[in-house]
Amino acid sequence: MLLHMKVGIGQDSHRFGSDLHKPFVIGGIVIDDVPGMDADSDGDVVLHALCNAITSITHVPILGGVAIKMCHEKGVTNSAEYLMCGLQSLNQYTIEHIAFSVEAGAPRLQKHVDAIRENVAQLCGIDAQAVGMTVTSGDGMTPFGQKIGVQCFCMLTVS
Repeated sequence: MLLHMKVGIGQDSHRFGSDLHKPFVIGGIVIDDVPGMDADSDGDVVLHALCNAITSITHVPILGGVAIKMCHEKGVTNSAEYLMCGLQSLNQYTIEHIAFSVEAGAPRLQKHVDAIRENVAQLCGIDAQAVGMTVTSGDGMTPFGQKIGVQCFCMLTVS
């Protein structure tokens, strides 16, 4: 079977929650002194956006199906485990590149970009150079720039 290059797009966003004991997780990295996201899972918008980008290629509903069952039936809240299911659904494809764009007025994420990129690369079994990330504060123009939550877009290229 001849496979062609495909590009998937994914998006996710969550608002900050009120549970002060829930950690803030982004790209599988815990950032201290930031409230966790209002979500059934850890609310990791980077890994969720990547799962949605995978779904746009494979048509397997990772967040809309697999993750809901894992979370509600088995108590799995770690988004890295959802991503593992998504990666399995890519079985006939090879990840060439992943690009993320994150908007958050808080926390300031620039100093965490390399750690996030490296962790995503490790989770996906690819070189960190194949993972790009930009972050913006949004200058207060959207709810994400107004520090109400965090939004992430993901572009995934596979062959």
